[in-house]
Amino acid sequence: METDYDIAVIGAGPVGLFASYFANLHGLKVILLESLNELGGQPNALYPAKTIRDIPVFAEISGKDLTKELIEQVEASQTTIKNNYQVTMIEENEDHSLKINDDLLVKSVLITTGNGAFAPKKVPFEYDSSLDKNVHYFLKDLEQFQNKNVAVLGGGDSALDWAEMLAEQNAHVSIVHRREQFRGLEGTVNSLKANDNVTFLTPYLPLSLTAGNDGTVNLTLKKMREDSEKSFNFDDIVVAYGFSTNNNVVEDWGLDTKQGFIEANRFMQTNLQNVYVAGDAATYENRVPIIALGFGEAQIAVTSIARTIFPDKQLTMHSTSIK
Repeated sequence: METDYDIAVIGAGPVGLFASYFANLHGLKVILLESLNELGGQPNALYPAKTIRDIPVFAEISGKDLTKELIEQVEASQTTIKNNYQVTMIEENEDHSLKINDDLLVKSVLITTGNGAFAPKKVPFEYDSSLDKNVHYFLKDLEQFQNKNVAVLGGGDSALDWAEMLAEQNAHVSIVHRREQFRGLEGTVNSLKANDNVTFLTPYLPLSLTAGNDGTVNLTLKKMREDSEKSFNFDDIVVAYGFSTNNNVVEDWGLDTKQGFIEANRFMQTNLQNVYVAGDAATYENRVPIIALGFGEAQIAVTSIARTIFPDKQLTMHSTSIK
């Protein structure tokens, strides 16, 4: 059993990646555990092409580029990284060390799992599996949609953002939503309405999907509050109904939670000794779910852990502290 890690960071999204790097700055020996086969969390998996505008230093940066910068940073440190590692158990030993899955022994744990495991919400009807190549729940390679006829299903920020990005690839985009009003930002809606590459199909509910000619698909829509139906031909369908998340496993670890989030104090400590939390997995009064705040929470948690592990050591504060 491995016994020589000061901290295990669970979850390799943006906050977990930065926390692992920052822990190395404090001289902690770190292992980063990720249940998926790649690092980066939701920005990398769900919106790599989306422009993020609330990260310090960067006026704007894509989810893909943010992930790239964070991975390069942590890989240049001494962090041990384990992909495809699902944490199912955390137990406290008599000496207050923590056992993870019967194969890891660490001095502390920092949970940075965000909203937990996520999966896309599917279209509400069955269709032939041969059409899977035309139906997309993630947008990683926008260039594959250049000059194509694409339907985007949904009315939230993700649907609107994806429509905007696809239109920038010179795709002709039809936004299908069951209401005339949208849940996303009004400014984005107005920008899309002024875009010649974008058409709004509202209020319509998708009913079925069948094969068209030359690898295309036919999408049948029902107008809300009416019996009329229309069929449209598209090259691709992008489904932006959101994602269901599951962080229920943390309750099995004995953590105090509130509406699925882990309760934390001002040091980012949980109710379990030597177990901390940072990022969107955490909750406390008036918390705001943004990546930048998660970075700060990671610094608070790591500093708290370092002071606990090395109580007699004078910690070096980074990077602008003045004595």
